[in-house]
Amino acid sequence: MQYYSLDERIIAEAHYFIESGGTIRTTAKKFDVSKSTVHKDLSEKLAFLNPALFTEVKTRLNINLSERHIRGGNATKQKYVLKSAAAKKMPLRKKT
Repeated sequence: MQYYSLDERIIAEAHYFIESGGTIRTTAKKFDVSKSTVHKDLSEKLAFLNPALFTEVKTRLNINLSERHIRGGNATKQKYVLKSAAAKKMPLRKKT
């Protein structure tokens, strides 16, 4: 893992967030910091470091916010599909 100064890390997080089209969570994993840290970096600190980049990040954050319910629904659906598939593969118990 490459170490950055605070300002360099914030700029790198912003570029990664925009270029990957990912989420706060994926960005946090990439930079090995918490989601709270990334969110604070991108939504507050970046505005002072690079206002133009902050505008791009804010747009991406708004897109993620509007899609959040869809990702959550898909995750829940996937959970129950896997649970159902696992239940079908398990042998049924005989009644005693």
